[in-house]
Amino acid sequence: MMALPVSGGGDGGGGTIADAVSGLVVLYCAIRLVRDRRRPLSRTAAVVFALPVVGISLAAAGAASPGAGITGLVRYLQIFVLVPAAVMLLIRDRRDARLVVWSLIGLALWQGAIGVHQYVTGTGASYMGEEIRAVGTFGAADVMGMATVVSFGIVCSLGLALGSGPGRQRTVAALCSLALLLPLALSFSRGAWIATAVTCGAQLALAGMRRAVKVFAVVAAASVILVGGLGVGTAMLQERISSITQVADAPDQSVTDRYTMWAAAVDMWRDQPLTGVGLKGFPDHRDGHASLALSSGSDTEGAGAGFKRQPLLSPHNMYLLILSEQGLLGLLALAGSWLALLVCGLRRLFRARRPASRGLDCALVACGLLTWQLVDFAYADIGGPSTALTAVLFGLGAWWALASEEAGDR
Repeated sequence: MMALPVSGGGDGGGGTIADAVSGLVVLYCAIRLVRDRRRPLSRTAAVVFALPVVGISLAAAGAASPGAGITGLVRYLQIFVLVPAAVMLLIRDRRDARLVVWSLIGLALWQGAIGVHQYVTGTGASYMGEEIRAVGTFGAADVMGMATVVSFGIVCSLGLALGSGPGRQRTVAALCSLALLLPLALSFSRGAWIATAVTCGAQLALAGMRRAVKVFAVVAAASVILVGGLGVGTAMLQERISSITQVADAPDQSVTDRYTMWAAAVDMWRDQPLTGVGLKGFPDHRDGHASLALSSGSDTEGAGAGFKRQPLLSPHNMYLLILSEQGLLGLLALAGSWLALLVCGLRRLFRARRPASRGLDCALVACGLLTWQLVDFAYADIGGPSTALTAVLFGLGAWWALASEEAGDR
């Protein structure tokens, strides 16, 4: 469903087909559990998935209106509890996990190909006055959508390439990861670049330093050929990359807006430190806590859509969004569950590195996806058509971290 063009311009103003399908997945999983009459979750998994429910429910009770509270409650439960739990329970073994992983890679290649075509033909989203920004099928209103999908594809393919699977699989996966570097670059998404670089570095280090040196050499050579030899977006890419280090000295308006919203989120938390201002409460309280440096919105255009002023309704930082709307209790509950998944996943990854063990590829992919998402949450939050993939990501990570040892070894 993520491969289809987003209806309604991709403004994220409502549910998508992917959201509806994720609901069907949860329903199917529930029917299977009732039919099989088996205990669905281990004690550890039950605690990890119950933690977010507590914080989200408290924040929903403190929402400004019942409608906002219910809407926010359903969305958070969908992304962080129900769909991840369903994905974890439906994945039976490493073969199923690899099916999900290759599906993500296939989706990334499809979206990346569309993004490269948009850059070459000048039919992408507007960037510095030119319609060259690669956004795939997600539209100009969700410029992070394609970058997120392509980043998932790179992390998945690199994990498979570094794993202990068949040689042909590792070769194909390595080629896919190299091919996806180009659309990621053309997305001009600084947050996705940072999260992908950090995650791939972590994957390489976890797989072994000798292999890491070889992969770094290949990636460096590919980068020189693409950017230096072929001149792929050289000037704009260099300017975009250099802007990462200029966020304090000479920030552009988008960075200024982000810092202003971060400060507003922290100010909201100070007013309601334990429970926050309630789910969906950030837009209502934003103007009362933001400085005059905040612009009225961001301009979106291109990729088949006309000019539109997009309002800034979130701080573009998941941790600060939770802190402002759910308070310290909500942040500890949600972030605590994410950290528990990562710690449990890394613990099993180290066991999978033993010579007699199997599943290193699945371990690198699952832990890599969790790492990418937790790093990216420092620059983005949930919202937009690509959010349903976040739930699948957490489900895959939960399968590796919390499923029985036998499921990970099969």
